[in-house]
Amino acid sequence: MGIVPLIFTSGWASGINAYAVVMLLGLLGRFAGAESVPPVLERTDVLVAATVLFLCEAVADKIPYVDTVWDAIHTVIRPIAGATVAALLASAHPGSLGEVAAGAVGGTTALVSHLIKASLRMAVNTSPEPASNIAVSLVEDLSVAGLVTLAIFHPWFAASIAAVLLVVGVVLVWFAVSRIRAFRQRRRERKAQRTAARQPQPLGAGRP
Repeated sequence: MGIVPLIFTSGWASGINAYAVVMLLGLLGRFAGAESVPPVLERTDVLVAATVLFLCEAVADKIPYVDTVWDAIHTVIRPIAGATVAALLASAHPGSLGEVAAGAVGGTTALVSHLIKASLRMAVNTSPEPASNIAVSLVEDLSVAGLVTLAIFHPWFAASIAAVLLVVGVVLVWFAVSRIRAFRQRRRERKAQRTAARQPQPLGAGRP
């Protein structure tokens, strides 16, 4: 069961940035001698593709509302990536955990962390300035990089941190939902005010 914490952590990270997970695992396996990384992730074509997609996400994820569209598109991609990486990790360690079970753990964890990320980013988008999007995105990127690297050398410690982040994320989503609702209510009120202002005044309106 020694591969389970790495699978769990990679699943959490895949829900935040799946391309970064593939890129980091491949680089750690190829250049840092990480034996737990399956050889397929170390291939040059895989690393190049993951790096290009990571750079695209690094830009899109920092633009208000573009990040929400990007998250919506990746609602399917990130869980699949998490399940695939988990299955590959399990296949590289026969006897530790079945590939199907590993895929279920990685995919489910990725889906949960993705939903948390997407919900929180929607709440951040209610802020009128773009700096918060950039700051949150950088924190997410650094968290993924730090935990994936830590998971290679200290898997149980990394998995514990990932579990805490999942719980904290769920709690934050509860607060974010109320902010999103308030933001939508303000938009409806402003739209109603603009509609009312455009309507022509009846003849004689405002005269004593």
